Amino acid sequence: MSHSGAPTGTSGGRYPRRREASSSVSSATSAWHRQAHTWASPPTGIVRPNLFSLRYDVSTRPLVDAAREFQATLAAEARNEASFPIDAQEWRIWINALEPRMRHGAYLEDLDATQKESALRLIRTSLSVEGFARVQNVMRLNRILGEITGDTVLLNEWRYHLSLFGSPGPDQPWGWQLDGHHLNVNLLILPGQLVLTPCFMGAEPRTSDRPPFPDARAFDREQDVGLELVRALSPAQRETAVLFPSMRSDALPAERRHASEGRMQAGAFRDNAVMPYEGVRAEDLTPGQRGLLLDLIGVYTGMLPTGHDSARQREIAAHLHETWFAWIGTFDDQQPFFYKIQSPVLLVEFDHHSGVFLDNNEPERFHAHSVVRTPNGNDYGKDLLRQHYVEHHDYPQSSH
Repeated sequence: MSHSGAPTGTSGGRYPRRREASSSVSSATSAWHRQAHTWASPPTGIVRPNLFSLRYDVSTRPLVDAAREFQATLAAEARNEASFPIDAQEWRIWINALEPRMRHGAYLEDLDATQKESALRLIRTSLSVEGFARVQNVMRLNRILGEITGDTVLLNEWRYHLSLFGSPGPDQPWGWQLDGHHLNVNLLILPGQLVLTPCFMGAEPRTSDRPPFPDARAFDREQDVGLELVRALSPAQRETAVLFPSMRSDALPAERRHASEGRMQAGAFRDNAVMPYEGVRAEDLTPGQRGLLLDLIGVYTGMLPTGHDSARQREIAAHLHETWFAWIGTFDDQQPFFYKIQSPVLLVEFDHHSGVFLDNNEPERFHAHSVVRTPNGNDYGKDLLRQHYVEHHDYPQSSH
C-alpha cells in the first residue's frame, strides 16, 4: 500500500516554512467559545429512537484495573482534580487548540515517569494495538511540530489532559477523556460495552523526518482506503458522490472553508449538530464497493479493542443501506481531499487542511484532521447510559 508523503517545502526540509504567528488559533478558539450546544440529529433535527442496545458480551475488567492503577499513582489532590461525576458537563468541553484555559483533568506533563506510564497503560488497555499507536503517533507528531517551530514547550508529546468520569468499576458506567492539541478522545465504558466517540485526531505535519520520533506518521490508512473507495466508483456514481471537484478555497462556498475547521462540521462544540446526508448511498453501490466502504469504516472502528470493534462494525453494518459517502476534491496521488461517511449510527469526517503553524494557505496532505461521532444522541454513550440507568435504577447524583 502506498503512502502519501509531505511535499517538499521552501525552507530546505520536507515542510513549508513555519508561520511567524498563530493568530488563527486564538481567533478560532474565540469562535468555539461562542458556539452553542445542540442535541439534534440528521437530517430532521429529531433524535431517532431505538438505534442502540445494551450488550454484555465483552469484558471491560482490564480497563477497570488499569484505571484504578492510574488513580492509585496520584496523590489525593491530583486524583480529585482528575475525577468528575459521570454526567459532568466537562465531558463535553474539549477543543483542538493550545491554550489551557478550557482544559481539565490530570496534566500529563506534570506527572512523574511512573504516573505517565500508568496513564498510557490505561489508554493502551482501552484501545486496540493500532488504536493506541495512532494516539501515540499524534502525540509524538505534536512534539515534531514543536521541533519544526522551535517551541517544544508549547508543542510536545505530553501537553494533554486525562480525565476520569464516574467511578471505575466492573458493574457500573464510567469513562475517560484525553484532551489536547490535535487529540480529543472520549471513551464511555459500560459493563461489556464501549463507546469511543467523539474522537477527534489531527496532525501537522502528518509524517516526521526528524528526532526524537523520526518514524511517527498518521492517517496513512484513512487516506489510502478512502482513495481506494472513491477510485472504485463508476463515473456516474462519482458524479453523485463528489460534492465539489476542488479543495481550493476559491472553489468552495464559505461554509466549506472555515479558517480552523476546514470542511468539517462535526468538531468541537458541535455535538450532534444537524447535518444533511450527502453523496452516494451505499444502497446504490455494488457489493464490492460496499465492501470497500466497510473497509474504510473499519479503519475507524479498528481503534476499539478486539471484540468491541466487531460489535461496533455489526451495529454499523445493520444500517449500511442508510449510509452515505461524500467526497470533495480530486483523487490523484498528490492533491488534498475531504470525505464524509454518515448513517443514523455513524458520522466520520476526514479532511486535509491548510497550515496553522506551517505556511501553506491552501489545504495540503501533510496536515489532516478526522472526527468520528455517534449520531442520534449516543455521543459519549449518552443513549446507552440512559438505558443503563433505566434498567438498573441507579441514577447518578447530579453534578449540577
